[in-house]
Amino acid sequence: MSIPQTYRAFRRSADGSSLELVQEELPSLLHPEQVLIRIHAVSLNYRDIAMMTGNYAAVKDKGIPASDCAAEVIAMGSNVLTFNVGDRVAPIFDLSNVTGTEEEAAMRLGGDVDGVLREFAVFDQRELVRLPDHLSWEEAACITCAGTTAWTALNMPRTNGTALLQGTGGVSMFAILICLAAGIHPIIMSSSDDKLSIVCSLGKAGAVDTINYRIHPQWDQEVLRLTNGRGVDVVIENVGQTTLSRSLSSLAKRGTVSLVGFLGGHSVDQYPNTMTPLLAKQATMRGHIVGSKIDQQNLCDFLTEKNIRLDPIIDKTSFSFEESQAAFDYLYAAKHMGKIVIKISH
Repeated sequence: MSIPQTYRAFRRSADGSSLELVQEELPSLLHPEQVLIRIHAVSLNYRDIAMMTGNYAAVKDKGIPASDCAAEVIAMGSNVLTFNVGDRVAPIFDLSNVTGTEEEAAMRLGGDVDGVLREFAVFDQRELVRLPDHLSWEEAACITCAGTTAWTALNMPRTNGTALLQGTGGVSMFAILICLAAGIHPIIMSSSDDKLSIVCSLGKAGAVDTINYRIHPQWDQEVLRLTNGRGVDVVIENVGQTTLSRSLSSLAKRGTVSLVGFLGGHSVDQYPNTMTPLLAKQATMRGHIVGSKIDQQNLCDFLTEKNIRLDPIIDKTSFSFEESQAAFDYLYAAKHMGKIVIKISH
């Protein structure tokens, strides 16, 4: 295809509360290590609306939102050896986090730096991973943030144990698919029996246990009942201050709470005292900000090896690029299940 001189992108408005469609210029010359990609699909995460409601730190003024996409290589600099034109790729969430050992550099897509809600973008070759060939563009767009977070929060790779997942958002739904393929028994919580029924349909009968937390407000006791008093090996905690004490109560001895979200707020002084349950359970509490490039590539390799399709975790409502604001509004209304995807037509 011919490479255009300009492309369309959405940027946050001056007050950050809405999206504005703008025209951007493509660079006339790529640096030796740079790769030009054409973006086919973008998926949204809670952080994308948190930025627009003033509940997220480190937001670039008038920045391009969104961190997750699936794209195609269309041009490369002279020193790019890892990719070819036509390859299917995605940028990593934190452009500075390749191995997981780097010092903090604050280069997270859609927040500190411009994100991917645009038709084209340029990245350094070290900032890209190769996507599984068997996935559609929409499926592959769900991997970067939700998928890699689920992968690292489950302490993958592993082939046994039990995991407690909160809600039916993107991370939890992605974690269900990983668990079912890896031999980990998942327990998932929601306030909707309809959503829990859909989750159960993803696996064989009995493969997934469910808890309606409105029916079982002391859901940690229900977790212990389902595990014959043992508790779970991992809790993927995406709420925080209002649920952390019950998550710790749900753990098996030497279990792990993987703190991945802040739906309940992120004021540190509002968290309950965790010292006693951590000591009693000999537990680990670990914070996750997605993962490294290595983590994301390992997940992609796992999806390929297990031939996992991601369409079951994509919300039935679809949005075009021009409808991006409606997609953000839909996410804010919390009517979705799994991932919300924006398809970019060229």
